[in-house]
Amino acid sequence: MLKVGIIQQANSANLQENIEKLKTSVRSLANDGAELIVMQEIHNGLYFCQTEDTDVFDQAETIPGPSTDTFGTLAKEFGVVIVLSLFEKRAAGLYHNTAVVIEKDGTIAGKYRKMHIPDDPAYYEKFYFTPGDLGFNPIDTSVGRLGLLVCWDQWYPEAARLMALAGAEVLIYPTAIGWESTDTEAEKKRQLDAWTTIQRGHAVANGLPVITVNRTGYEPDPSGQTNGITFWGNSFVCGPQGELLYTAPHHESVNHIVEVNRMRTENVRRWWPFFRDRRIDAYEEITKRYID
Repeated sequence: MLKVGIIQQANSANLQENIEKLKTSVRSLANDGAELIVMQEIHNGLYFCQTEDTDVFDQAETIPGPSTDTFGTLAKEFGVVIVLSLFEKRAAGLYHNTAVVIEKDGTIAGKYRKMHIPDDPAYYEKFYFTPGDLGFNPIDTSVGRLGLLVCWDQWYPEAARLMALAGAEVLIYPTAIGWESTDTEAEKKRQLDAWTTIQRGHAVANGLPVITVNRTGYEPDPSGQTNGITFWGNSFVCGPQGELLYTAPHHESVNHIVEVNRMRTENVRRWWPFFRDRRIDAYEEITKRYID
């Protein structure tokens, strides 16, 4: 069994305060036996993509850099693997939304740059993030081969499939998603249900556990053009048949440990041999934008 610690957190504009809360959560989860700890998307600060503001680029950091040093020290102290989600400064004018895996000895095991970048009202990510160029390659660690993807990637079955085909043993999605206040309660429910359903579908289609860690809390729109975002929490872990192992509440910060049986993948893929029955000879057109 793999003991996975998730940190669902409400953030403020005070980056150092947020980081201290994260460090406290890491220590708590590690002391309770977590072997792998996963944080939400862009966990050090607010979700700044509600507006387009060039001053925000000052928040970006290099990898290696301050966050990998800070959490690398904790990983080494407690002997845990930690998944970070950072605003990466690669070069002047070149920035990425990057997930980083810190090994239990404090070193960087690998990183993944978010491939699918949204551009919607209150989610102006294309202004800040260059699409990833590292492909869909799992990261080998002492707790297994981790398939890192980020938020908007979770809507794309191709991304999950490619990670699975490359040998990922678990799919992990640091996330920042929520409701706009003008949505009806029925629409809010449809959105949340769709978000959970598609990721559980990735688990089923690939016979893999899925770990999704979302942020929670309300964050106002600095421009005042919208009513801000209420992040819907609901971080969850499911098994390789999509079975829910844990779901966090939507309205509060949570540190929680979930036990994941990685050996179930072998049995589930024997019962449901989707990989065996794939018609790889007939999928050429999947790489087209649209089939006219």
